[in-house]
Amino acid sequence: MVVLEEDGRGYHHGVAGESGVGSLYLYRLDGQKERPDPASRFQPQGVHGPSQVVDPAFPWEERHWFGLPLEDYVIYELHVGAFTSEGTFDAVIRRLDDLKDLGITALELMPVAQFPGNRNWGYDGVDLFAVQNSYGGPQGLKRLVNACHARGLAVVLDVVYNHLGPEGNYLGDFAPYFTDRYKTPWGPALNFDGPDSDEVRRFFIENALYWYADFHVDALRLDAVHAILDHSPRPFLEELATEVHAQAKRLNRQNYLIPESAANDARLVRSPDLGGYGLDAQWNDDFHHSLRVLMTGEKAGYYQDYDGLRHLAKAYREGFVYCGEYSPFRRRRHGSSSRNIPAKRFVVFCQNHDQVGNRMLGERLRQLISFEELKLAAGVVLLSPFIPLLFMGEEYGEPAPFQYFISHSDPDLIAAVRKGRQEEFASFHWQGEPPDPQDEATFNRCRLNQDLRGEGDHAVLRGYYQELLRLRRDIPPLRRLCKETMDVEADEKNMTLCCLRWDGKNQVFAAFNFNDAENTVAIPGGKGTWTRRLDSTEPRWRSPGKSTGSSLLGTGSATVTLPPKAVVLYELRG
Repeated sequence: MVVLEEDGRGYHHGVAGESGVGSLYLYRLDGQKERPDPASRFQPQGVHGPSQVVDPAFPWEERHWFGLPLEDYVIYELHVGAFTSEGTFDAVIRRLDDLKDLGITALELMPVAQFPGNRNWGYDGVDLFAVQNSYGGPQGLKRLVNACHARGLAVVLDVVYNHLGPEGNYLGDFAPYFTDRYKTPWGPALNFDGPDSDEVRRFFIENALYWYADFHVDALRLDAVHAILDHSPRPFLEELATEVHAQAKRLNRQNYLIPESAANDARLVRSPDLGGYGLDAQWNDDFHHSLRVLMTGEKAGYYQDYDGLRHLAKAYREGFVYCGEYSPFRRRRHGSSSRNIPAKRFVVFCQNHDQVGNRMLGERLRQLISFEELKLAAGVVLLSPFIPLLFMGEEYGEPAPFQYFISHSDPDLIAAVRKGRQEEFASFHWQGEPPDPQDEATFNRCRLNQDLRGEGDHAVLRGYYQELLRLRRDIPPLRRLCKETMDVEADEKNMTLCCLRWDGKNQVFAAFNFNDAENTVAIPGGKGTWTRRLDSTEPRWRSPGKSTGSSLLGTGSATVTLPPKAVVLYELRG
C-alpha cells in the first residue's frame, strides 16, 4: 500500500516503486471506500474493478499525417459494437477500405470511454480516460486510428462532457465534480463554474488533450453541449477550444472540436474576437428536421416546429432555421442567426444515431420512405454546401434498426431506464411498447448485415452514394463549401428546390422534386451547354421513372422536367 501525500487544492501524490505495466490498483479513500482511478487508462474488469497500468507506447506509422482540412471531411458515424459481428476496433479496420472506396474521409466513433457491461451507446461512460475493454482497449483504438491514417482517413471521437453515466460513476467520491445548482436530463450536472471548478475543468480539458496527443484522433465531437451549464465569464467551451488549438499548433496537426447543440447558438463556432467560443463546426439538427418533415410528413414532438420545403431552403441558405423566431414546441423564441457563419462550420445529415435511435422502434429512413425518396434525401445532403455525415449502413439501406441498448447490473437502475424511455416518447404519440434496452436481443437486432451492400437495391444505393461523393469531390463548385457562391429557390406550390452554385465561371445546377408528380423548372440563363452529371431516375439507379436529357443549352429560357421524387445535377463549365 502506498500512502498519498496531499499537495493542496485536493491533489495528492505518491510513488509505487514496484508497480509496472499490467499492475492492477485501486484507491482507498478515507481508509474505507475502494475506487478505481478517476483517470484510469484501462479497466479490464469493468467500471467497478481495479484500474490497470498500461504502456502508452505504440508503433505509429503515420509520420506524414497532419490531418485533413475541415472542408474535406465526409463523416461516417458508427457504433463500434454494432458495426460488425465481432464488435471490436480490429473488426472495424477490416471495413476501412470499403469506406474509403465509398468516398468517406473521416470516421466518427460513438463514445468509447469505459461504460458498464458490454452493450451501451457509450453515453453512459464513467471512466473518461479508459477505452472500453470489450472493444479492444487502448491498444485496439490506437491500431484503428493508425489504420485510418494509413488510408488518408481522419478520426472523429465522440466524447461526453455534459454528464457521466449512472453506474460506476465514482468521480463525486474524489472531489466536487458535480453541482446541485443545475440539473441535466441524464443526471447530476458537472461543476464547471462553482467552487473548486478550476480543477474540474482541467480534468476534462486534459481528457480532450489526451485523445489528440496519445491516440492521434483528429477531432472530437462534443455531445449535447447545451447541457454543459456554465455561467463563468470565460466559459469552459471557450477555454477548451483555446487549449486544443494551442496543442494542435505545437503538434503541427489539424485538430478540431465539433459540438452537438440543440440551442442554435452561433457563438459556439464564432471567433472569440467576435464574442464566440472558437469551436470549429457544429451539428445542424434544423437541416435534418426540415428534411425529415418534408420526406415523411411527421409533425409530432419537435417536428411540429418545421415547415418542410420553406425551412429546408432556409437551412440551405443560412444553416439554422430558428434564429430568434418563436418555437411552438419550446413555447419560446429559439436560436440566433447563423447567416454569417461559413458553410464549412455546419455538419448535416438525413440520419444519425440520435434521429434513428431515439425513435421508439429505432427505424431508419429505409423503413419510412421509398427507394426513390432515399436517393432524393441523399442528394439533398451530399449536394449541400455543408459537411455531410452518414450514419453507418445508410449508404446501402441497412434494414437493421438502431435501438437503445444497455447492460447495467443494478435492477433498480434498469427499471428506471425502461420507465424513462417510455416517458421520453410521450410527446410523439407512438403506439406500442419500446424494446427492452436491457435485453441482449435488442442489441443483436442492431448489428449491421454488411453483406447486403453487394446485393440488389442495396448495391444500387451504395453505388449512387459513391457517385454523389465522387461528384462532390471532383466538381469545383460542389467542392467549395460556401453559402455566398450559391442561390437557392424554393417553389412551395410545386414542391421543388433549386440550387445554383458556382466557382469562378464553373457552375452547377441541382434541382430536387419532392412532389409525387413531375415538375418543370427553369435552367439558369448562363450561355453554354449544361451537361447532366446526375439523374436519380437513370436506369442504372433502378428507377421506374423517365430520366432527363443528357445536355441542355443555356439560352435564358431552357427548362428541365423532373420526374417525381427525383434529383438532377447539371454542370456548366466556363
